Amino acid sequence: MMTDTAAPAALAPTAPGSPFAQIDTWIFDLDNTLYPAACDLFAQVDVRIGAYIAQALGLDAEAARRLQKDYFRQYGTSLRGLMLNHGVQPGPFLDYVHDIDVSAILPQPAMAESLAALPGRKIIYTNGSAGHAENVMRRLGVADQFHAVFDIVAADYTPKPDAQPYTTLVQRHGIDPTRAVMVEDIARNLEPARALGMATVLVETNSPFSLPNPEAPPAALPYVQHRITDVPAWLAQVVADLDQGR
Repeated sequence: MMTDTAAPAALAPTAPGSPFAQIDTWIFDLDNTLYPAACDLFAQVDVRIGAYIAQALGLDAEAARRLQKDYFRQYGTSLRGLMLNHGVQPGPFLDYVHDIDVSAILPQPAMAESLAALPGRKIIYTNGSAGHAENVMRRLGVADQFHAVFDIVAADYTPKPDAQPYTTLVQRHGIDPTRAVMVEDIARNLEPARALGMATVLVETNSPFSLPNPEAPPAALPYVQHRITDVPAWLAQVVADLDQGR
């Protein structure tokens, strides 16, 4: 993975008929986006967050879980609440909760090929840690396709969908939002991206966190421009469309 701090050189126009013809920065969420939600890695993380809270604050398991979920709802991540209210240090927390088994993720050589064929930069934007992102990317076989990881540390521990880290991401990596697309499995996390001018792609899953109201019609979420269910298949189609337009 390369360190990426500057915008790429202007790209030649591609595939006038593709909605992604002018994209030069591809921003991907990590968990339940680059790999299927059915892998359920968060179940492992969830258990470890509860265990860390119980140990750090001297709570029993039930009280720790209540606090974990209260802080998640109030602050966007349990970590944010722990930092603000208890002075918990983020480094040891992130190392502990992301020390999980990623073997449920299958390597995705076809996805790696599609990512390599996309014009421009590919960036991971995650509420998790860079170490967790690198473990997942290595397991998928796509680590060398991404130019940068913008993680919760880079976001100053402010999680999506707070608008500030999106602005920081854009500034730090010299992104023109009108030439960027964000791919996410949680609809509300796309709203700040769309407000900046990015194209948006929602990866629909069975997770209760994916949509604020699963029964809502597409028009109820105007910041979601495209909906997909299979990221590797979508990437293959994007590459084919771009190739056809060259």
